[in-house]
Amino acid sequence: MGNYYQKEIETASREEIVKIQNEKIVKQVKHVYENVPYYRNLMDQKGVTPDDIKSIDDIKKLPFLTKDDLREAYPYGLMGTDIKNCVRIQSTSGTTGKRVVAFYTQKDIDMWEECCARAIVAAGGTQEDVVQVCYGYGLFTGGPGLNGGSHKVGCLTLPMSSGNTDRQIQFMMDLSATILCCTPSYAAYIGESLAEKGYKPEDNKLKAGIFGAEPWTEEMRQNIEKSLGIKAYDIYGLTETSGPGVAFECEEQTGMHINEDHFYAEIIDPKTGEVLPEGEKGELVFTSLDKEGFPLLRYRTKDICILSRKKCSCGRTHVKMSKPLGRSDDMMIIRGVNVFPSQIETVLLNEGYTPNYQIEVDRVNNTDTFDIYVEFSAEMFSDKVSDIQIREQNLKAAMRSMLGIGPKIHLVAPKTIARSEGKAVRVIDKRKLH
Repeated sequence: MGNYYQKEIETASREEIVKIQNEKIVKQVKHVYENVPYYRNLMDQKGVTPDDIKSIDDIKKLPFLTKDDLREAYPYGLMGTDIKNCVRIQSTSGTTGKRVVAFYTQKDIDMWEECCARAIVAAGGTQEDVVQVCYGYGLFTGGPGLNGGSHKVGCLTLPMSSGNTDRQIQFMMDLSATILCCTPSYAAYIGESLAEKGYKPEDNKLKAGIFGAEPWTEEMRQNIEKSLGIKAYDIYGLTETSGPGVAFECEEQTGMHINEDHFYAEIIDPKTGEVLPEGEKGELVFTSLDKEGFPLLRYRTKDICILSRKKCSCGRTHVKMSKPLGRSDDMMIIRGVNVFPSQIETVLLNEGYTPNYQIEVDRVNNTDTFDIYVEFSAEMFSDKVSDIQIREQNLKAAMRSMLGIGPKIHLVAPKTIARSEGKAVRVIDKRKLH
């Protein structure tokens, strides 16, 4: 069945995959121990040496890495090789100031782009295709990853970046784009915009879409498939492990195949850190088996999901992960951007407000709405509506600069946001994501 970008590895037997993982993990742990003092220190504290790691089964002896470690080691503390070997960084919007900065050697970029190429071929991509990439470019991994993958497959690549929907539609129609890569909410928006311009789903040449970077439901998938006349495929990744292409959907659309020759996945109990048996729901942990620039071992993603080794009709043998079923922390993903309540609090305090606020997220017409209700302090009480509007605008600008996304700000009278005895209910998320 199906087409593969690298058939031999994508359909390799379990034994072959384990053999590759065994060889790579032994080499990688040694490499990290010798080149990353931060992680060597964690291993020493745990009393583990590279000699203790003889196969992939021994991985559970290694210490975890968390987002906090990344913050503490920022910027260069987890770099796995000399700066002269690194050719690029990518970065996420991190919490409160410190971002995740990942380093890439040329070999890392080739590997990442190959993973994205596998995803494009799994969605039916060939050299004949025209791939329109409307993920953001620059520091964000979405654009560069799919762009590179599309080049590797040999597709004609339209490096559109996000936004400017009129231009997106012009290029899509004039150049007969066949594969669309963007966030699911933007795909839905393009579908609506096409309909508003009087186009029917059969008027475009699109056959497939590769959508990721934010949670989306089966209902939303069907909605997008109908409005664009395509088959919609999910893709997963995170900057810490390279970017999109860590896992991708095949035509079966029942979960995403993890590229197990490069990334080893475990599911753990988020409270105890204990590795759970296959089929159990828990926190996803990734180890980069052969990355050089930013080689993370046992990185806790905070994504809750399930792994499955059920035989897949597409012929690929790599383990599948379900869509992430939630987060083990309080992070929200709004329009593809990571937003933490702690960031919002930081802005409020910097701007002289009390941290009495409530965040309301909803999804209207397939686009996330993002409202923040903030109490003004007694000193700020002003009946002039124009003053309040100016304050709201200023606060919105400050939020946008911290979060990379602009919420609608509502300043409300003191004491009007409900106080809670225990943990304040800061976030009301009305989106139906499950």
